[in-house]
Amino acid sequence: MAGSSVIADIGLSIVQVIRSAMVPELIDRSDGVGMAHPSDKGDLNMSIYLFEVKENTEVRSNDLLDEGDMLRYPPIALDLSYLITAHSSSDVMTRAIDEQRMMGRVIQLLHDHNVLKGDDLAGSLAGSDGIYRLVKEELPLETLMSFFPNAPYKFSVCYKAGPVFLDSTRTKPASRVRERHFALNEKK
Repeated sequence: MAGSSVIADIGLSIVQVIRSAMVPELIDRSDGVGMAHPSDKGDLNMSIYLFEVKENTEVRSNDLLDEGDMLRYPPIALDLSYLITAHSSSDVMTRAIDEQRMMGRVIQLLHDHNVLKGDDLAGSLAGSDGIYRLVKEELPLETLMSFFPNAPYKFSVCYKAGPVFLDSTRTKPASRVRERHFALNEKK
C-alpha cells in the first residue's frame, strides 16, 4: 500500500535501475537519464515518460481493510505505461548507432530485470516490500509516432509497470463487539 507519491516513485525507480546499468558505459552522467516527454527532453540522453495510467481490474478488491477502530476502503490497483526514448548528442554520423545501442541495452536490462523490488525502489517505496512487474508493451507504430507530432519519430519502447496500489483516503468507523449473548435451547 502506498500514498499519492507512489506513481512518481515507480517512475523514479525505473530511472534508478536504468541509470545503474547504463552510466557511464553508454550514458556519460547520471542526470542524463530522467523523466520527460521525448520532445521536451532537454539535455537528457534517455527519457522515461509516463503516458497512461489504467486501472488493473484483475486485482481489484472490494473488501474493506480493518484498521482497528475504522475500516479503510480498498486501494485502487493501477498499471502505469511508460515510453522510453534514447537521445544521443553525437554527431549525425553516429547518432542513430548510439541510440540503437542505448535502446538495445534498455530492452536487455528490462527483460533480465523485469521486477522492481528491494534496492530498485526509490522515494517512498524505498525499504518497502513492494514488488512491481515490468512488461514490454507492443503499441502500433501510429500510436508511437503520435508522441512526436512536430518532429521525426525516434525509436522508442514501451513498458508497463504494475500493479501499483494507491491507498484510498475514505474510511468509516468500525465498532467492536463488546458483549455476546447466547440463548441455548434444549432439544426435545
